[in-house]
Amino acid sequence: MSYRSISLEVANGLARLTLNQPELGNPFNAEFCDEICKVGNELAGRKDLRAILLTANGKFFSVGGDIRMFVQQLDTLPDSIRGWTAGLHMGIARLQRLDAPIVAAVHATCMGGGVALIAGCDVVLAGRGARFGAAYPQIGYSCDAGASFALASRIGIARARRFMLFNEMLEAQTAADIGLVDHLVDDDKLMAEAERMAVQLSQGPTRAYGEIRRLINKAFRQPLETQLEDEAHALAGVAGSADAREGITAFAQKRKAEFQGR
Repeated sequence: MSYRSISLEVANGLARLTLNQPELGNPFNAEFCDEICKVGNELAGRKDLRAILLTANGKFFSVGGDIRMFVQQLDTLPDSIRGWTAGLHMGIARLQRLDAPIVAAVHATCMGGGVALIAGCDVVLAGRGARFGAAYPQIGYSCDAGASFALASRIGIARARRFMLFNEMLEAQTAADIGLVDHLVDDDKLMAEAERMAVQLSQGPTRAYGEIRRLINKAFRQPLETQLEDEAHALAGVAGSADAREGITAFAQKRKAEFQGR
């Protein structure tokens, strides 16, 4: 399937998902909200998907919400937002349900929904020149795109609240210090390092990665006994996979495992 606001290429199990409206700053506009849902559906239907590399083209990673679109629809915004977020949120939810780990590479300014999107990724790399902004309160808005969950999960509830309420703009080093960014990389080496990590993950035990993500996303939201039981069922399910058999066999034979994502 072809897209206008997004570029998607899948090869050797690695999906390269690129925000691709550089002339507009890669906004979360109506077209993007619709297409991220379609991308989520497309990737959910693939049997060969092992990892995702999220990047962006242009001067900005993402400017967040499309203010010009909001201005044009001031009188109908509540209804429009319900429609836009239906696609946006379903797309994000479908991406989060995948087994394939998601690696994000942030090369420049990332605002609002863009921050929410990368905060929900499994690994976040950023160039030293990157910047991260809350954005929503500046225009009198609350958040979307999973920002409340993803930011609280990544940097903690109190720090996420402060980031949002005070409309903070974080330099890359500060973002790394609080856990929003996992790896800081020189700007000219960002893409190569993100590609290396994504390829490494694409060669790993994909089903196990998916269960790890889902279990961590449940942490602190249910009783310990429930979490333990979910861990047991997930582990038992994964233990019957071809990759688990290969992992155990390779360990016993003192060789490197060759996982196939099954």
